[in-house]
Amino acid sequence: MNKVKFFQSIHFKFVLIYILLIVVAMEIIGVYFINKLENQLETNFKKSIYDQVNVLEYSIEDLLTKKQNQAADITLKVRKVLGDFKSTDVSEIRLIDAHSGVILGTSSNDQSIVGQKTTEDIVKSVRVTGQPEDQIYLDKQTGDRMWVLASPIKANGELIGIIYLVSKIETVYRQVQAINQIFMTGTVIAVLVTALLGIITARTISKPLSEIRKQAMAMARGNFARKVKVIGNDEIGQLAYSFNHMTKKLQEAQASTEGERRKLDSILTHMTDGVIATDRRGRIILINEPAAEMLDVSRETVLSQPLISVLKIENEHKFDDLLTEQDSVILDFSTEEEPYILRANFSVIQNEAGFVSGLITVLHDVTEQEKIDMERREFVANVSHELRTPLTTMRSYLEALTDGAWKDEKIAPQFLGVTQNETERMIRLVNDLLKLSKMDSKDEHLNKEWVNFVEFFHHVIDRFEMAKQQNVTFKRKLPNTEIFVEIDEDKMTQVLYNIISNALKYSPEGGQITFKLRELNEKIEVSISDQGVGIPKENVKKIFERFYRVDKARSRKLGGTGLGLAIAKEMVEMHGGSIWASSKEGKGTTIYFTLPYEPAQEDEWL
Repeated sequence: MNKVKFFQSIHFKFVLIYILLIVVAMEIIGVYFINKLENQLETNFKKSIYDQVNVLEYSIEDLLTKKQNQAADITLKVRKVLGDFKSTDVSEIRLIDAHSGVILGTSSNDQSIVGQKTTEDIVKSVRVTGQPEDQIYLDKQTGDRMWVLASPIKANGELIGIIYLVSKIETVYRQVQAINQIFMTGTVIAVLVTALLGIITARTISKPLSEIRKQAMAMARGNFARKVKVIGNDEIGQLAYSFNHMTKKLQEAQASTEGERRKLDSILTHMTDGVIATDRRGRIILINEPAAEMLDVSRETVLSQPLISVLKIENEHKFDDLLTEQDSVILDFSTEEEPYILRANFSVIQNEAGFVSGLITVLHDVTEQEKIDMERREFVANVSHELRTPLTTMRSYLEALTDGAWKDEKIAPQFLGVTQNETERMIRLVNDLLKLSKMDSKDEHLNKEWVNFVEFFHHVIDRFEMAKQQNVTFKRKLPNTEIFVEIDEDKMTQVLYNIISNALKYSPEGGQITFKLRELNEKIEVSISDQGVGIPKENVKKIFERFYRVDKARSRKLGGTGLGLAIAKEMVEMHGGSIWASSKEGKGTTIYFTLPYEPAQEDEWL
């Protein structure tokens, strides 16, 4: 968060508003006060002049109403009366005859105007109206404002004279200006004092708010240990107290949320199923590690990506369809080399009001389950087929015997022989199935003994060499030393029997079967190679599957059940070894298997 600039701070704004309020208030008060004061002083000034003029009018009226024939006497007396009128505010007083407009006297030192006719418009107006007139004008020489008063003098209702008075009203405005200066000075002092008080007051508000701001920033960084200092019990103090209370509650809520989050993370991390959560628009907001591994994606790259794109079902489904999907959706990511199938279940996230806020997707790896189901179906089909073929053959021959073929001495033994062979074939099949069933259910146990495997291998090969019927040669590449291995002789005999039997079945006339044994690090490796037709490369890994045949017609003709190598694989793995094959078409096949071998234990046993 950026630091608040001074001119943007509440501290500055508060002081500025405080000062502006004071200035506006002082200006409003000042304008009103000065205006009223000016009017009042002007009124008082004029009233004072009027009072003096009234006294003067009484003296002049008495003077003008006396019958005196000598004009010089009147002039002298008027001059004396006007000269006795003393006032610092009056510049000049004139007495004007109302009938002729002649100046009868003046208080000015310039007596040359006496006897001249006045030219003042205000005097002319009074002569016409008989009412007092006044006006303010600006003295061109001094630049001061002057107040002129023309007041009529009446005797018995008749206008007999006019007093023309010029006064210095500028003194009134100078007083107002002086008072205004005092007021402005007081305003400046008041503003400064107000600004100082505003700063102090603003600090009492802004400082707690600044502390709350710092606490909010600390909370944003996850620090809930810091507390705001509560200075008073006012609104700011209550805010600080409430903020501290909120901090405590948030700390508790965060601790609870963090605990729940850790539980959820632990659950999601240790779940074997994949979990994906989306927002209401279908974009991924959470994905656990198993889900990322199942989809072979990075957790960081798929966040905010559409769910249907990550699941690669955008062509079949829309996100809105998944919100109402009740059944599982099968996601097939199988390749030609390997099957890979996931099952997706969807659950809508919604609040009590029914508002949908997202979707939870749970992924299950059902590859093995699907594979097992497919193998089960294939197994049932194979067993049914393997049993149906000999049974059908037996039924045909038995029906023929029932219909009278048993009477034919040549045909009857042949039919009975076929029936006997098919019966033995079914018995072998059932025995192999029972053996596989026991190994699958872990009921088969090993009776291990220390056996010289070289000598044991020779005995098994000798048995086949003596019983073989076709023209096939055996080639042995076995060591001359003794190699003792802990095995179950019966089960290992069956392993070798099944492998050698297969080699004999698929070996051509004049072919050769090679037997090898070599000692490796902590194990021995046995290999049996034939020179048969071989197996296509893409089918080599499948020959250890139950009922799998590369050439089904030829295998059944040779009497195989398709379970021999599957049984051999199970038994070798029970001994802790492994089995595999290599083959080239037209050149033959080699079956390899290993068994655990520890020379140190062998020496100890010997």
